[in-house]
Amino acid sequence: MRYASITDRLADLGSGRWALHLAARRMIAAGEPIIELTIGEPDLPPDPALLEECSRAMYAGRTRYSNGRGEPAVLKALVAKYAKRRPGVTEKNFLCFPGTQTALYAVMTGLVEAGDGVLVGDPLYATYEGVIASTGAHLIPVPLRPENRFHLQAADLERAITPEARVLLLNTPHNPTGAVLTEAEIAAIGKICRKHDLWIVCDEVYEQLLFGDDFASPFDMPDLAERTIVVSSISKSHAAPGFRSGWAAGPEEFCSRLLPVSETMLFGVQPFISDMTALALSRDFPTAGIMRENYKRRAGVVEATLAGSNLLKPMMPEGGMFVVVDVTATGLDGADFAHELLHTEKVAVMPGSSFGHQAAGFIRISLTVPDEVLEEAVRRMATLAGRLAALPAEQKSVGGRLGA
Repeated sequence: MRYASITDRLADLGSGRWALHLAARRMIAAGEPIIELTIGEPDLPPDPALLEECSRAMYAGRTRYSNGRGEPAVLKALVAKYAKRRPGVTEKNFLCFPGTQTALYAVMTGLVEAGDGVLVGDPLYATYEGVIASTGAHLIPVPLRPENRFHLQAADLERAITPEARVLLLNTPHNPTGAVLTEAEIAAIGKICRKHDLWIVCDEVYEQLLFGDDFASPFDMPDLAERTIVVSSISKSHAAPGFRSGWAAGPEEFCSRLLPVSETMLFGVQPFISDMTALALSRDFPTAGIMRENYKRRAGVVEATLAGSNLLKPMMPEGGMFVVVDVTATGLDGADFAHELLHTEKVAVMPGSSFGHQAAGFIRISLTVPDEVLEEAVRRMATLAGRLAALPAEQKSVGGRLGA
């Protein structure tokens, strides 16, 4: 039988990136005591008021069809949120989607196609390559260097641009590294994008999980407003990933042209979840503040536990819910170290190779477990690193298990 070419383009870009996470879940289901530090799933529940609103809306009959752009209450709340950042936005600057991932898929579908290129910093979030490949476009990696704290440099961006480049996909705060771009850095990047007439798509799902300075975005800069599209959701900010409620914010013309694409895909989101989202966006809830405090403190736990180590080198994040750790001094790359860690120390982390070539020597640790559990997991990492350091090089195998 014949299949569309998209199935070939995405054949290796789906859940395979989470193969180690899925293996850990199977071990947990079999009764093994695994410490899971893989995915970015908040360890707090949504605020009870949000759950009550969702339930109330369902029982009130908010279970019928929505419209293609989004429920009026959510659009109103989005205008109020983004007007604080950029005055003059209206409901015509927004489209609602079931989560950031769907928003990003639709946005890319509306911007690029076969033969086009999308510039992305490497390391990158694991689904970006698939989202780009789904359109027929190709990914153009831009190196994010550890010596620059994984901050995208305008000079590196300009060197990477090819004649096929149409879009720059940004992510700040960044997954997996936790890097947060400054206003000056974004302005320099924006200058390059204007020069080469590039769209900027900015994934801002971690906007409320900054550990330091104020958040900066190209969406807020007047000279970049007409080429910038933001995708985001309540998944991280309100600890509600399973509700799948997100949006895209961009120029009115772009949203108008993308609306039929969105309507063809799904024609509206769930009204009862929209009511919950409107409440989430319209009121200050403590959830994000608690997570910020927890994740910043836990990043410090990782740093303190590995203090003095010459084998495991954490790169401290500036936001988000992860820490990346350089493991190359152990003699293994991130994938082999992660597999050995799971099988011998019962700790599950993400191999850096799931996030691109530049992260191959790293592992990514999720900060979404209690401090004492995280500290124990990091001690086990150090134990493995010490054991590896004592082995002759020929006993360190490729493929994730040590030689006999």
